Amino acid sequence: MTEIEFILYVKDQTASRDFYTQILTLEPHLDVPGMTEFLLSENVKLGLMPETGIAKIISGPLPHPQTGTGIPRCELYLKVPNAAAYMQRGIDAGATEVSPLQIRNWGDQAGYMADPDGHVIAFAEANS
Repeated sequence: MTEIEFILYVKDQTASRDFYTQILTLEPHLDVPGMTEFLLSENVKLGLMPETGIAKIISGPLPHPQTGTGIPRCELYLKVPNAAAYMQRGIDAGATEVSPLQIRNWGDQAGYMADPDGHVIAFAEANS
C-alpha cells in the first residue's frame, strides 16, 4: 500500500470540515465540493464525503447512507499526545461523549465520542 484513506460519509461537508479542523487542529489538505481530506500522517488521510455524493455511486446495491446515520459500525481510533486535550476539543466542537477517557484493558488510556453524524472517534495514548 502506498496510501491509506478513511472516508466518512457526512450530512454536511462544511460543518464536518469545521468540526474536524477544530478537533484535529489541522487544516484540510484538500477541500473541494464533494471531498474534504485531512493528512493525518505521511500516507494516511481522513476524508469527508457528502452522503448525497456517495449515494450516487453505491445506492441500489447498498442502502442510502442517510439510513445509517448515527448507527455505530466502526470507529476512528487515533493515538495522540494528550488525549484529554483532543477529547475536550471534541466536546467543545459539539461531539457527544460516549465513554470518558480511562485506562482500557488493552493498556491504552482512551476516550470515545461521537461526531455530529454519529461516527465514533476514540482518542488514545499509551498508558505510562
